[in-house]
Amino acid sequence: MSDDAAPQFAPLSPSSPQGQPGLLHLGQNSALPESPEQAVLDYVPNPRPELLYLVRFAAPEFTSLCPVTGQPDFAHLVIDYAPGATMVESKSLKLFLGSFRNHAGFHEAVTVGIGARLVAEMSPKWLRIGGYWYPRGGIPIDVFWQSGAAPAGLWVPDQGVAPYRGRG
Repeated sequence: MSDDAAPQFAPLSPSSPQGQPGLLHLGQNSALPESPEQAVLDYVPNPRPELLYLVRFAAPEFTSLCPVTGQPDFAHLVIDYAPGATMVESKSLKLFLGSFRNHAGFHEAVTVGIGARLVAEMSPKWLRIGGYWYPRGGIPIDVFWQSGAAPAGLWVPDQGVAPYRGRG
């Protein structure tokens, strides 16, 4: 490929927590929110809005509470999205996901609710979430949701979580 055919990109602008006005968590000591409703998600500008690409977050030790028994439920969450103008800041996402530790909700409501909130607040080009819940009562429950069809040309790899057989 000749230099003339190489893609041209705008230079990345340096950023820092101080250069991102309005960030609540990055570079700060932040307590775990008491509930998902109280959690504040921070968003940062997409450094490459002209490109179509995928961002993946994996939370292999996600926990929430069963709304009936109050016992803990465990899941491996995988969130894939193609950013639009903004991207979710990872520390705020970690705190948001951690706030579910004391939240009672059915697997479906928790998984879909996380995805729907991210779509509503971030407006990505596309988002999907897979909630791979560990068994309770002998039955694993896997919950999948996406905002629509993946954009043409977006590389969407497998989420990489095996069907339940004593997941590891």
